[in-house]
Amino acid sequence: MTETAHPRTATLRARAEIDLAALRANVRTLRARASGAALMAVVKSDAYGHGAVPCARAAVAAGATWLGTATPEEALALRAAGIGPPVRILCWLWTPGGPWREAVEADLDVSVSALWALAEVREAARAAGRPARVQLKADTGLGRNGCQPADWPELVGEALRAEAEGLIRITGLWSHFACADEPGHPSIAAQLDCFRTVVADAEAAGVRPEVRHIANSPATLTLPESHFDLVRTGIAVYGVSPSPELGTPADFGLRPVMTLSAALALVKHLPGGHGVSYGHHFVTAGETTVGLVPVGYADGIPRHASGTGPVLVGGKWRTVAGRIAMDQFVVDLGGDLPEAGAEAVLFGPGDRGEPTAEDWAQAAGTIAYEIVTRIGKRVPRVYVNEEPNGREG
Repeated sequence: MTETAHPRTATLRARAEIDLAALRANVRTLRARASGAALMAVVKSDAYGHGAVPCARAAVAAGATWLGTATPEEALALRAAGIGPPVRILCWLWTPGGPWREAVEADLDVSVSALWALAEVREAARAAGRPARVQLKADTGLGRNGCQPADWPELVGEALRAEAEGLIRITGLWSHFACADEPGHPSIAAQLDCFRTVVADAEAAGVRPEVRHIANSPATLTLPESHFDLVRTGIAVYGVSPSPELGTPADFGLRPVMTLSAALALVKHLPGGHGVSYGHHFVTAGETTVGLVPVGYADGIPRHASGTGPVLVGGKWRTVAGRIAMDQFVVDLGGDLPEAGAEAVLFGPGDRGEPTAEDWAQAAGTIAYEIVTRIGKRVPRVYVNEEPNGREG
């Protein structure tokens, strides 16, 4: 669980400020994009690094009726935090021997892609003395989790038998896109066609699901024909574009939720020809000043952004000088002399001219999802713009 600190009183080495008003606004924007469908806010991986419980509460306050997690442990933690029905929670990444009974007793929706999982959830339902809420997942082309179309009739048939026994309720039919973030990719139409087919086949066999869903964040934003009964929005909830090719957050009416900053630990002069950080991959061209930013790859700052990562200090963009180390890195200040303790903003919404998570993704050769998700537990999350009752924190 991430730490929290009060923004007005805590003096912090570094902080990830989480704007819950921005998150609520993003959820409302996404709901408007898919006005005919319910909205699931995906809060897996500690809400993509933003803090699962506060973000889940904020999303529900803004109208999300479903929450999504990868692991059952993540889902059970939400229930333990008091997020109960009528909010539905779907968890989809199961391995044999998982906490099926606990999931059934917590009234979670569990995803089933194979007969072994169906067998385990049936036994859990017997032990719990109540039916399990089961969603059947089809592999429509991603080639990852999900049941292949050739095996779908058998899985559906066994699930219907379990439902007739009173052991499960088939609450959903779902799948996941492979290339929804690549506009015009031929797999998108092919997966939609396959999904419509497997849904029709299941319903013809007698399945009456509460929800049918395939749309992730990019599909929610760009493919209205994919919305069905429910859309699953993950990275877009946090105001990050799922793909630069699709548009910026502002293009979709979204606002980044996380601002990552640190206090300069040291500012000093260096002569020309002086090596900086491990390996001396950066050598000063002439006399300059440098600032020490007290975060590193142990805090989730990507080492691949050594020499390229952007930071705003004193209203100017600076660049990481040399290698990013475990706990710290250096920026070249070009002769400027901010005081120790001055703010260094690594990324945020961009309102003040600061870099964004996408800028760091470009610098590190990765995606913005990874930038926000990897920010570690040593960086406290500071929640701002909570609801007046304070229940989000």
